[in-house]
Amino acid sequence: MLNVMKVFSFIVFSMAIGTLAWAGNDPSIKDKQRSDIQSAMANHVVNTQKGGVYLHYDPVAGKLKKLKLKKLHSGIVRKGDFFVSCADFTDTNGKLYDLDFLVLEKNGKYMVNQSIVHAVEEVKRPYQVEN
Repeated sequence: MLNVMKVFSFIVFSMAIGTLAWAGNDPSIKDKQRSDIQSAMANHVVNTQKGGVYLHYDPVAGKLKKLKLKKLHSGIVRKGDFFVSCADFTDTNGKLYDLDFLVLEKNGKYMVNQSIVHAVEEVKRPYQVEN
């Protein structure tokens, strides 16, 4: 009976994780719009680098962080007036930062308005961008 409960718990846990992963990607954002949003993020990171690092002020730490891009995530969601997608970075000490990028659309063009620390070492920070 104990093994059956372990299997059942694993299945329920797996379903919950799958639901959370799906929640991080809005399937209605597709094709050109999706690629334009992702391009805006990538261009923002590349065009705002100094000395090969992305500079981001972390108000919680009270410091300007020098971050190296590891990976842009493919998921995009809509939060209020913004499209939100994220990317993984590491700081100079190897600490993992997950930044969310707030992307706005204006006259058919997408641009990053701001980046926010979503998590440090997988510990999430709450923030609210919806009305």
